[in-house]
Amino acid sequence: MIEAVGLTKRYGAKTAVYNLSFQVRPGAVTGFLGPNGSGKSTTMRMILGLDQPTSGHVTIGGHPFRTLPNAPRQVGALLDAKAVHGGRSARNHLLSLAQLSGIPARRVDEVLGVVGLQDVAGRRSKGFSLGMGQRLGIAAALLGDPHVLLFDEPVNGLDPEGILWVRNLMKQLAAEGRTVFVSSHLMSEMALTADHLIVIGRGQLLADMSVKDFISHNSADFARVRTPEQTGREKLTAALTEAGGQVMPEPDGALRVTGLALPRISDLAHGADVRLWELSPHQASLEEAYMRMTQGAVDYRSTADQKAGLMPPVPPGYAPPPVIPEVPTQGWYAPPPPGQNPYAAPGQAPVAPAAPAQPPVAAPAAPPAPAAAPSLTEPEDAR
Repeated sequence: MIEAVGLTKRYGAKTAVYNLSFQVRPGAVTGFLGPNGSGKSTTMRMILGLDQPTSGHVTIGGHPFRTLPNAPRQVGALLDAKAVHGGRSARNHLLSLAQLSGIPARRVDEVLGVVGLQDVAGRRSKGFSLGMGQRLGIAAALLGDPHVLLFDEPVNGLDPEGILWVRNLMKQLAAEGRTVFVSSHLMSEMALTADHLIVIGRGQLLADMSVKDFISHNSADFARVRTPEQTGREKLTAALTEAGGQVMPEPDGALRVTGLALPRISDLAHGADVRLWELSPHQASLEEAYMRMTQGAVDYRSTADQKAGLMPPVPPGYAPPPVIPEVPTQGWYAPPPPGQNPYAAPGQAPVAPAAPAQPPVAAPAAPPAPAAAPSLTEPEDAR
């Protein structure tokens, strides 16, 4: 079990984590959520003894990480998948970690098979893709067969098959009674993987509860109702409001109803003689609940592009110029003689060049110019 008590970490005038207390229990996958800059990585570094808390303490199995005997056999972690010597092969990287921790060499081949890298075990890691690097990092975390595992963004760069594999791996490890602590920004994946959530914002604890309780505490379920006519919507809105429901119109013409069960809404619509095209329940997702809770703790927000208003207005009657097919660029090609189609098949009769498009707005008179080169636009009948 991981237990943090009053964790605080300051870097000069900046407080990254403040008075943070929580427990990560075995037998469940615990998700660690929070906006960018909320202190998740700092907290995980303090758990592993990489950063010293300004105040408070954190223990693993009742002991600080630095006092654990043969810690790699008790705690496995993936914080940075790029923390690998690029000149070493995947197998040699894991073999060096195993030798430092007194782990048998046969375990290296076992974990390479678990993460699916056995076929590239002899390749240098600097040639690995982002997803392959993640798999190698997970293999390093599993090397000592530890009882406590910490993962920071473990599915970053993985394809759908890899994401499903990580999800099942986390659940399997937790089912074996291990403590699994996972940080991620993928709400949809956390909803499928995590059993419990710890959510922080600006270094402080916001929630410590099960996924189901988190969603129910930070969202409101509603019913979506659609009628075929405007008069029907008005009649139904009046009937639902009189019965104690709250009705909000949606942009597509549907109604969002809260405070009433679906059977009650159906009975009220029948009593008001209103036909329904849709009556469906809507349950909030983990992402909706998370956004609602953390909206006040986000430090980095995107805005609209201010340059969009600086673009000159399009003049009336303007039409974009015709698209000219691109001439092949392999080698140098002389311009075609007048009347010849540069894209015609061998033996095809030459076609007169297409007339140039007329500009939408008359240009002022200009001195005569030399004859223009023939248009490269492909004639319609040659396509």
